[in-house]
Amino acid sequence: MGERTGLPHGLETGADGRAPAPYHFFSAEQWSHFRADTPLTLTADEVHRLRSLNDPIDLDEVRRIYLSLSRLLSAHVESSQLLFEQRKRFLSMSGETKTPFVIGIAGSVAVGKSTTARILAELLSRWPSSPKVDLVTTDGFLFPNAILQREQMMDRKGFPESYDTGALLRFLSAIKAGHPNVQAPTYSHLVYDVVPDQFQTVDRPDILIFEGINVLQSRHLPADGKIVPMVSDFFDFSIYIDADEALIHSWYVNRFMRLRQTAFKDPDSYFKRYAQAGEAEALAIAEGLWSTINLKNLRQNILPTRPRADLILRKGRNHLIETVALRKL
Repeated sequence: MGERTGLPHGLETGADGRAPAPYHFFSAEQWSHFRADTPLTLTADEVHRLRSLNDPIDLDEVRRIYLSLSRLLSAHVESSQLLFEQRKRFLSMSGETKTPFVIGIAGSVAVGKSTTARILAELLSRWPSSPKVDLVTTDGFLFPNAILQREQMMDRKGFPESYDTGALLRFLSAIKAGHPNVQAPTYSHLVYDVVPDQFQTVDRPDILIFEGINVLQSRHLPADGKIVPMVSDFFDFSIYIDADEALIHSWYVNRFMRLRQTAFKDPDSYFKRYAQAGEAEALAIAEGLWSTINLKNLRQNILPTRPRADLILRKGRNHLIETVALRKL
């Protein structure tokens, strides 16, 4: 069994603090050995292009963490395909085609979900079988700002109620039904809003990566037993990117201050007013946004979904993975 170090309270034990946890735990070094002969198919320049602002991931981190993860996901996809063929024979259904294998990636803002999603998408698409891999984020499924403003929810943007859950579920239902050319709305971080009449078309990929802060969120169930699906019901595998709250706080504030010197200066940026603020004022704004919106969302909605993940990647102070928790079968 792997080392049990650097883990938050509640992961090493069950929810009652006594029962064994349903995870195997590994240090990053132990996890790196599981890559076996998985080839490194990314270059340093590609990793640099794929990583988000303030994320120091490099080729060493790809070798250490992501090659093993790619190998594990390959095993899950192959097992899913085998089960599909067995079920097709069982049901005597000729002509049936396998629906996409869906991977959900969750975690707080500023923790590195987007980097993980992009790195995985590139690695998976370069398997010898050359699978078709698509990446969709939940940002496009946010209600437009006009609706959030009308409902006085702009300060709860990113909370579960700020998403068009019906559209989310219809999208994933169509994906899992094997429909062609399923459209997902797109989002602009520059204007901080859903882009009207602009869509990403997802046409029956072999693998779909679905990334967002609340994708593992559960819902209240009706007493009458009617079907109320959850987003995670459509996942074949789920990943949670984890870190101490204090670290995420510092990463969020540092990213905000860097964006103030870069993207916020764009005249079309929703946040251009922050680029004009002084250093002390901008820092106070970042701290306020963290404490009143992002920290509240993390504690109330995001962190409670962590135990629902199949795999937890826990980061340390340097923003690199220190511990991997893999759910037992």
